[in-house]
Amino acid sequence: MRASKYHINTLKEAPAEAEVASHQLMTRAGMIRKAAGGIYTYMPLGLKVLRKIENIVRQEMNSAGAIELLMPVVQPAELWVESGRWEQYGAELLRIKDRHQRDFVLQPTSEEVITDIARNEIHSWRQLPVNFYHIQTKFRDERRPRFGLMRGREFTMKDAYSFDRNEEAAQASYDAMFAAYMNIFQRLGLEFRAVAADTGSIGGSRSHEFQVIADTGEDLIVYNPDSQYAANIELAQAPCLIAQRGAPAEPLVKTPTPDAQKCEAVAELLQRPLADTVKSIVLATEPAEEGGQAALWLLLLRGDHELNEVKVGKLRGLDQGYRFATDDEIMRGFGCVPGYLGPIAPLEPIVIIADTTVANMSDFICGANTEGFHYTGVNWGRDLPEPQVADLRNVVAGDPDPQGGQLAIQRGIEVGHVFFLGDKYSKALQATFLETDGKPALMQMGCYGIGISRIAAAAIEQNHDDKGIIWPKAIAPFQAVICPMGFYKSETVRNAAESLYRQLQEQGVDVMLDDRDTRPGVMFADWELIGVPLRITVGDRGLKEGMIEFQQRRAGESANIPVEQALSHALEQLQSLR
Repeated sequence: MRASKYHINTLKEAPAEAEVASHQLMTRAGMIRKAAGGIYTYMPLGLKVLRKIENIVRQEMNSAGAIELLMPVVQPAELWVESGRWEQYGAELLRIKDRHQRDFVLQPTSEEVITDIARNEIHSWRQLPVNFYHIQTKFRDERRPRFGLMRGREFTMKDAYSFDRNEEAAQASYDAMFAAYMNIFQRLGLEFRAVAADTGSIGGSRSHEFQVIADTGEDLIVYNPDSQYAANIELAQAPCLIAQRGAPAEPLVKTPTPDAQKCEAVAELLQRPLADTVKSIVLATEPAEEGGQAALWLLLLRGDHELNEVKVGKLRGLDQGYRFATDDEIMRGFGCVPGYLGPIAPLEPIVIIADTTVANMSDFICGANTEGFHYTGVNWGRDLPEPQVADLRNVVAGDPDPQGGQLAIQRGIEVGHVFFLGDKYSKALQATFLETDGKPALMQMGCYGIGISRIAAAAIEQNHDDKGIIWPKAIAPFQAVICPMGFYKSETVRNAAESLYRQLQEQGVDVMLDDRDTRPGVMFADWELIGVPLRITVGDRGLKEGMIEFQQRRAGESANIPVEQALSHALEQLQSLR
C-alpha cells in the first residue's frame, strides 16, 4: 500500500471527551470517528486492525471445530419473551417496533436466536456435539457510553454457542473453547490472564474471563504470582486472616466517640489499629407480603476491608435481591443513625452475618447503637451470640493463598468470556433432541464471547507511550512502513525505497510505502502515532554510505544496516517482534 493512495488523517489533539489512552490515540491516529455517543465509524486504519483480530479469532475457532454462521442484528421480541429476558435484561436492551408495531430488539447477544436455531435444526443425538459461532455487530444501550471502544453502545463481537448431549460432553466443549481462547490471545501478542469469574446476567455454573493486563482496566484481578491461580475479585475467595479466635482480654466498655462515624476516625480517636474495628452494613430485603416491613440484615466486616456485593448476592436469603437499607429502616432496627451501628442488642430481630475474619476477632471495636458511642472490648459468645459466618469481602493484596504464597492484585480489561450454561436457555426455549432411547432430552449449552473491537482498544491501553500507539505485530494496521527522505527529489532514494517495498511485498509483509510529499518530522510523527512496529528510513545520506536505517517502534533504538542486507534484516526484525 502507498500512503498517497490511502486515507491517513491524523490529529494533533484528541477530543475533550476522550478520557483514556485508547480513545485519544485511536481518534488522533484517524482510526475511528464519532458518529454519536458510543457509536463510531471505523476508518480504514482502524478497520484493518479489526479485520486482523477477526482473522486470528476465525482461524482458531475453525481449528477448534466451530462452524461459522451469521445471525441477525435485529431479533424478534417473542424469543426474548420466551426466554424471560425481555423484562429481565433491563434498559441496555434496545427495544424497537417495525411499521406493523411488532416488537424487536437490537441484539446485545444471541442466546435466544441460536437456541431457536438449535431446536429447529437439531433433532437427534447423532447431530451432537455442534458449536456455532458468528462475528457480528452488537448494540447495548449504555446509560453513559464512554472511553471510546472500551464502553461503546455499538461494537463488534464474536460469540459462539456449543450444544451437547450431556454435561460431561458440554464440559469437554467448554475446555476446547478455553484452549482456543488461550491460543487466540497468545497469537494477538497481548499480556493477559484467564481468570475464574462470576457468571453474571448470562447465567450458568462455570465461567472464565480473559483479561488484558492494563493499569487503566476497570476490573481487579486476584492472582498468585507463584501459581496458576487467578480470579476476578468478585469471585476470589477471601481467606480468614485470623487462624484462631483469642480469649477475651478486655472488658466491654461503651466508649465516647463523638463525630467519629467512620472506622478510620474511630481508630484514630482511640489510637487503635484500623484492623481492630468492625464496620456495620445494613441491607434490606423486600417483604413477602404486600404492606409488610422489609427484613433487615447486618453484615460485619473488618474496618480495613470492603464489601463484595457479588458474594453477598449469592447468600441464602439475599440471592433473590437486596438493597441498602434506608435511614428510616436503620432507625427502626437499631434506634440510631448510621455511623454508630453494631450487632449488640438491636431493637428488633435482625439477621447478623460476620465475615470469616470478623468471626475470629476478639476484643474488637464496633458501634454501640447510640450516637457518639462505640463499644470496645467486644467478644463473641460473651457479649453477643455467635454469628452466621460467610465470605463477604474483597481480597486485598498480601492476603495469604490457602495453596501457598501471597495473593496480588492487578487491573485488567475484560475482552473475552466463556460460560457453561447448562440447560438455562434450552429449557426455557425447549431445545430438545432424541436420545439413543428415543426419549427427548435437553441440550447442554456453552457460550463463548470475544470483544473484537474492545481488543483493539485494550491492546492500546496496554501498549502505548507519549508518542502514540505501539501495536503488537499480529494486529498492527501495517507491519512495516518505509519512509523515503525526499521521495520525489531523489531518484536514488525512490529506486531504493521502491525496490525494498516490492521485495517485502513478495515475502508477504503487510508494508506501507510513505510516498507522500511531506517533511520527515511529520512523516515520523504520523507513524509513531499510528504505531507501526517497524520503520525503515531510506535517505540520500545513508545510501551514500550504503546504509538503510531500521527502528522498532517498541524498542525505539535505530540501527544502520547495509543495503544488500535490508530485506533479510527486515524479515528477521519482524520475526523477533511480538
